[in-house]
Amino acid sequence: MKIKLINIRIFIFILFFLTVNITYSQCAMCKSSVESNAKIEVTNRAQGLNYGILYLMTIPYILFGTLGYFWYKQSKKSKAERQKIDSILKKVSQ
Repeated sequence: MKIKLINIRIFIFILFFLTVNITYSQCAMCKSSVESNAKIEVTNRAQGLNYGILYLMTIPYILFGTLGYFWYKQSKKSKAERQKIDSILKKVSQ
């Protein structure tokens, strides 16, 4: 179980560092888009771009928060079941 957890952590660590360059390059594209639109004085596009960035930023938090909640709930449920089985086994062995 520990080896599997370590493998998952290593995979996430590598995945994180592989995606940093991709996300960094997108920031430069957004910046140039806003700068070019600022010269034309179009504020709706810049505001729309900011809302889009906020939308894209919140999706991972919602996703991981939901997964974390269900993981916690399942962990708590399995712990209660294990304690119940342990108490039954103690009663039977006495």
